[in-house]
Amino acid sequence: MKPVLLPPNPVQHFYRGGDRIAALRGIVPETDRQPEEWLASTVSRFGSDEIGLAVTDEGDFLRDLVTGDRAAWVGARGGRDAGDLGILVKLLDARQRLPVHVHPDRGFAGAHLDCPYGKTEAWYVLETEDDCAVHVGWNEDVDRDELDRRRDAQDSDWMLSRMNRVVVRPGMGVLVPAGTVHAIDGGIFVAEVQEPTDFSILLEWSVTTSTREESHLDLGFDAVMPAVSTDKLDAEGLAALISTAGTTPAGADFRSLLPAAADPYFRLFDAAGETAAREAGFAVVLVREGSGALVSDAGSIDVERGQVYAVPHAFGAWRLAGSAEVLVAAPGAGWPGTLRGGGVR
Repeated sequence: MKPVLLPPNPVQHFYRGGDRIAALRGIVPETDRQPEEWLASTVSRFGSDEIGLAVTDEGDFLRDLVTGDRAAWVGARGGRDAGDLGILVKLLDARQRLPVHVHPDRGFAGAHLDCPYGKTEAWYVLETEDDCAVHVGWNEDVDRDELDRRRDAQDSDWMLSRMNRVVVRPGMGVLVPAGTVHAIDGGIFVAEVQEPTDFSILLEWSVTTSTREESHLDLGFDAVMPAVSTDKLDAEGLAALISTAGTTPAGADFRSLLPAAADPYFRLFDAAGETAAREAGFAVVLVREGSGALVSDAGSIDVERGQVYAVPHAFGAWRLAGSAEVLVAAPGAGWPGTLRGGGVR
């Protein structure tokens, strides 16, 4: 089985952006609110059955292909369901600051959302304007009642002033554990890897087209606020969430771009030119620059800048040939055995 080419899959959202995704993927934006593309996605937006799902050139949902031959795609039993790939990959092109928000962890999702995945995520910075920053974690312990009041008042300045501000540059990787408050400045273009859900708790909705009623996963703020950490993220803890591995040029070895703490949830690599082989396993490949081929004993697929491929386990161990530079996203180490709470057997 060979990798499957996936056409662009832009997603409308409550914030502005998307022109850099369009330039990379060779499309014309329909609106100025297409700031995300969901790559090789077999999960849909919260509250929707189909928005976000990846579709092949032949018009098939990738989810249906995976469900129809799960062993060929992931090489293992287990997972949330028969279409589960263990990862969601996005391109995120923010032309305005994203709101202050939080994602729940697996314990909360299992107890309240009937899902074994939370939403730990990570950003890999592709492009950024000068002095743009991500905001990750509180820089002091926050009183929970005060946070409730500031949320209700939509006091953006109060929230942002109590968050760690990290100026970013291309090649930086930032891990955002579930429960951690975060936001992204406008002007930043990232590849995002995450657990395969769309669970978000908005503490700040007034800077978007969203509403209070759409900000608490249909559970109410009393129910979701315990998923929001109010603890200080100190300098040592923040440093452990940041990798600068990708700030130097990619080479022939597949190089990890994220902090080691991300490995149980997802992995992200880059490589360029003629490379050593990667082990068999499901992966999402984004061709950032150049052209070349993905090569294995199962065959060869020509690739070029802007293309996205879903690589099945059955493609076997593979390598990159030619002059292309790629990002490769894969499920966490040991997945799906690391996923608790049942699922496909």
